[in-house]
Amino acid sequence: MYQFIKYIVLFLAVSLSLISCKQNQGNKIKVGFSQAMTTDDWRKQMNSSIKIEASLRPEVDLTIKDAHNNVNRQIEDIERFISNKVDVIIVSPIQSKPLTAVVEKSIKAGIPVLVVDRKIEGENYTAYLGADNIEIGRIGARYIISHSKGSGKIVEITGAAGSSPAYERTLGFSQIINENKRFTIVKTIQGDWEKESVKAPMKAVLQQNPDIEYVFAHNDRMALSAWETAKTLGLENKIKFIGVDALNSVNGGIELVKSGVLDGTILYPTGGNEALKLALKIYNKESVSKNNILNTIVIDKNNAEIIENQMDKVDQQQLVIESQQGAIKVQEKEYASQNNLVRLLSFFLVIILSLTVYSIYSTISISRKKKQLERINQTVIDQNSEIQEMAAIASKSNEAKLSFFTGLSHEFKTPITLIMSYVESLIENDKIKGTALIDEVKLIHKNSNRLLRLINQLLDFRKIEEQKFTLRASNIKIYDFTNEVMANFRGEAIRRNIDFQLISKNKNLELFMDNGLMDKVYFNLLSNAFKFTPDNGKITISIVESSDNSVKIHFKDSGIGIPEEEQSNVFNPFFRASNNNKNSSGIGLHLSKEFVLLHKGSIELKSKQGSEFVITLWKGKEHLQPSEIVQKVENQSTIPSLITDNLDLETELKDLNSISDSEKHSLLIIEDNIDLVAFLKAKLSNEYIVNISDGSDAVEKALEIIPDIIICDINLVDKDGYEITKELKKDLRSSHIPIIILTAQSNKESVLKGLQSGVDQYLTKPFSLSILKQSILSLLFNREKLRYYYTNNIYRIEPESKFGNQEQTFITKMNNIIMSNVENPKFSVEELADKLGVSRVQLYRKVKAIIGINISDHINNVKLEKAAELLKSNDMNISEIAYSLGFSTPNYFSTAFKNKFGVSPKEYKTLN
Repeated sequence: MYQFIKYIVLFLAVSLSLISCKQNQGNKIKVGFSQAMTTDDWRKQMNSSIKIEASLRPEVDLTIKDAHNNVNRQIEDIERFISNKVDVIIVSPIQSKPLTAVVEKSIKAGIPVLVVDRKIEGENYTAYLGADNIEIGRIGARYIISHSKGSGKIVEITGAAGSSPAYERTLGFSQIINENKRFTIVKTIQGDWEKESVKAPMKAVLQQNPDIEYVFAHNDRMALSAWETAKTLGLENKIKFIGVDALNSVNGGIELVKSGVLDGTILYPTGGNEALKLALKIYNKESVSKNNILNTIVIDKNNAEIIENQMDKVDQQQLVIESQQGAIKVQEKEYASQNNLVRLLSFFLVIILSLTVYSIYSTISISRKKKQLERINQTVIDQNSEIQEMAAIASKSNEAKLSFFTGLSHEFKTPITLIMSYVESLIENDKIKGTALIDEVKLIHKNSNRLLRLINQLLDFRKIEEQKFTLRASNIKIYDFTNEVMANFRGEAIRRNIDFQLISKNKNLELFMDNGLMDKVYFNLLSNAFKFTPDNGKITISIVESSDNSVKIHFKDSGIGIPEEEQSNVFNPFFRASNNNKNSSGIGLHLSKEFVLLHKGSIELKSKQGSEFVITLWKGKEHLQPSEIVQKVENQSTIPSLITDNLDLETELKDLNSISDSEKHSLLIIEDNIDLVAFLKAKLSNEYIVNISDGSDAVEKALEIIPDIIICDINLVDKDGYEITKELKKDLRSSHIPIIILTAQSNKESVLKGLQSGVDQYLTKPFSLSILKQSILSLLFNREKLRYYYTNNIYRIEPESKFGNQEQTFITKMNNIIMSNVENPKFSVEELADKLGVSRVQLYRKVKAIIGINISDHINNVKLEKAAELLKSNDMNISEIAYSLGFSTPNYFSTAFKNKFGVSPKEYKTLN
């Protein structure tokens, strides 16, 4: 029998080991980013956006090296990336010429290089991503020309010598200014991108030329410095200042425009997230353009507040993304932890079963032997004594193993209790009663009760003895630690309308703690606080520094409290207060006290109105033994995985990361039933980016986000589903979006009315989730077919085409406008949008949704088609064609032409 048990134990241990090994497998894409410097907000914003994009892609291992504006150091960083054999290198050059050789070395080593923001000399790199600096110079010049009412005298402040953005911005600016004889560039000041380089030369220029009308600076910092210099001479209100960057930060371009310091600033996008996306395309050997240009706009008082609000929303969304990523990691860790605990539970259940079988077997064997011994004389007593001794040993061994098992089982009790509390609230929800979901919820509740009863029986059978723990303390920010633990209870607080607060004057206060043990202390105290605090109550955690080098952490609730005569016993094992009618094992506070004592701290109870537990810990590490202190693991969160209260039990975790956000279609659900919204969101979030509207802002939200598909109810708050559909289908900005009506109205008249309003699919409740999913896929597939048709027939859309009348009319009109202005070098996306009667953003989203490319690329394609016709006629040379079609340089024109047609303009002209 012992041999049988040994084989079972060995089998389960090997199984757990294999499963653990499988979870650790997997390779990552190594991306190295050589950043020029991080001394300004623009570079910091670039780093932030690329980090956020990397956090959304678990397959990416991103390393950022800061060269601190030192060219030699940047070369060393790139050399190190090459020697480490990263998969893709992203470079933001400090200067063009010095980095050319090392970039070529990387290309020869087989490592693709993506150059961002600034170019190197030559084109021996994989791809370039950045704004068109020549166009930025032109935009600045055009803005000055269109707004000038004075002398026409201009001062230009350039970036550092040897910097490609400085050279190209000067080139574009001079090109437009020189075409207009009324304007004169009085002085070009050579700056180095920083404020101090501007003040002295600017002051000298203003003293000699007090009638300067405009100052154009290559970034907002130098523009601000020029304004400050003008202010010292009393000229700040007579001169208008134009900058570049348009950062949404303190003293950034947008704030300076709003405050009246700058007359305007030109948006210079960082492109951090786009850089990582492009790098992954290069890694996956997808076809990418040699030059990838980021779009830009002028921001002045007319649109500064709108742009600022949009950027604030983007920043908020980035924070939400970071928060969600953290929550996902916590859930993954918790899932792995609980999965292992379940396996261990099964393991010990098998042992108990085996021991039980063995005990029964032993009892029967002993009984038989006793009957035999009764027929024998003196040997009966001796054998009976031996049997009793064997039984005592077996019983002692059995009790020791059960004791360990019941102690482990206690760890399951709190999460199961949390699950049951949420399931009970679902059962009591009137919107769920009477639905098919109630049976599933009751089944969950039934099995949760059953598991909880089993654990309580084990705890009642054998109470856990005192356990020994080894302290592993590291330096942790107590505010961040507390805030992250609280995040696991905020869902419960919102559901029960409990005022849940954290108060601390010093958010950077650090303490040496074992975060694993202190996590259990926090969780026990907060679990008790939520258990005994009524709805609409209050729970507060306060962190207070004392003058004696100690820190006190107060956990205060407005619950039922503890009778005064019983307060001295709360930390005793298995204690339950007389007013406690909740399920409780009575060892949580005892363990909490033991864990605090390990930190050489103390915990005490104050209970008058509600309960208040106060933990006292010491600053520094002198009170701890050297063996009790460990170093933090780099890049690892100091907060361990916690039991969260918002797990989606219906989610298939194995598919959690199967589709990245960048590959998902966007979906807008217009529904005022909260439960149905939650259900649809839970079922569709893995495949789609889900947006929600209760119907009050449905049309506005649809026009704001331009989703790929819409699911809409009929009976809504302000407008019904038919009216919403009609408005969206009539509006040029949203007419291409497929709409699914999901309603309880199944009569013929309702279906007919829905089809007449323009819906693409009509589904009735109760509906099949599989049918809904297939309907979404079918509509998206048809939309892709339509996009394929337009992409392959983009310059020859016929009036009799059978696809989407409004889309057909829109593309035909757009192509006619572009063709009529193809030889106009000043023709812009803004002008095209104005002629079409839509905003620039709406034009971008509409074109992107229909033909799959952005409007700038589409205009360039039309220009290149026109260039091919001009090359065939042989009336103009290549340079004349390039400039007539608005290309900045013949070289850029040749590169774009070759990317599209596969041959250079010269070869194309020879062939034709």
